[in-house]
Amino acid sequence: MLGVDVGSSAVKLVSLNRRRDGFVADIAAVEAIPPDIVVDGQVVDAVSLATTLKALVHGQRLKSRGAATSISGHAVMAKQITMEAGLEEDLDERVRKEAAQQIPFELNEVNLDYQVLNLQEDGTMEVLLVAAKKEKVSNFTSALSLAGLSVQIIDHDPFAVQNCFEFNYQPDAQEIIALLNVGATVTSMNVIQGGRSLFTRDVGVGGYQYTEALQKRLNLSFEAAESAKKDPDAANDERLQNILDGVLQMMRLEIRKTFDFFRAAGGQQLDRLYVCGGATQMPGMVGMLQQEFGAPAEALDPFRRIECAEGSPAGEAARQYGPQLAVAVGLALRSFEDL
Repeated sequence: MLGVDVGSSAVKLVSLNRRRDGFVADIAAVEAIPPDIVVDGQVVDAVSLATTLKALVHGQRLKSRGAATSISGHAVMAKQITMEAGLEEDLDERVRKEAAQQIPFELNEVNLDYQVLNLQEDGTMEVLLVAAKKEKVSNFTSALSLAGLSVQIIDHDPFAVQNCFEFNYQPDAQEIIALLNVGATVTSMNVIQGGRSLFTRDVGVGGYQYTEALQKRLNLSFEAAESAKKDPDAANDERLQNILDGVLQMMRLEIRKTFDFFRAAGGQQLDRLYVCGGATQMPGMVGMLQQEFGAPAEALDPFRRIECAEGSPAGEAARQYGPQLAVAVGLALRSFEDL
């Protein structure tokens, strides 16, 4: 399947091929989109998005039009619950009854899925419950269908990043690791341990905060502010650096609030942090997180164990965009259920 990550500022595609000696990225591509096509995680202009997707996949040697995509935001809820263990035959019905008490949506308004995590000695079991508004799911599948793609899997952004990370890094089962996907408008957080998600949450901060600050402080258009933000010489411009420092401070406070909530719920100290998403290109982002949480932090490399042919379009995209492709890689890995 083609991994299709639809963000607020860009569309990312990844397709993987399995070989005897590992995995190869056949396709890796990124295309920027205007900020009015996807707003607050919702596809506002499906026709324009489909046009962009068609142009992006044109000329790619797709073996299948099957796609895996993902969603996030307030219309999606992931929660770990504890239930009494019982017969497998009536598990679906019991999960639905429990979900009716746990999720803030009407059951007829959502697509519901779950995964049994483990069975406890006291006769209970831990279950990961995920619910997504049908309207949001349809919103994404319709746009991809217009582009000629057949959506076979819809994942949750934090879990796609987790798939990508665990495949590439094979972490120690005892370590508590935070995965931060810092996008244009939303930062998704997932704290994991031993292959399990302990805590997920979305925070409404991202790279656009820097763009907006540049627009206001320097009286720039959106396009000019985006260009200034990506200028490699920005670190030498004192005005830009002062604005960036203010934005990083605001993001630090919001991310800190979320981790405080995790710890208040019984969470332990983090061992490591990995950061992905477009905003990882903001100078000082990774260093700020490392200083704030007192744990080693680094940009997540989605191609750490995935080969890209030297000089190929996929290889160039992996080199240029790196951490921005983490969700798309995690989605593409869903093609291989034995991982």
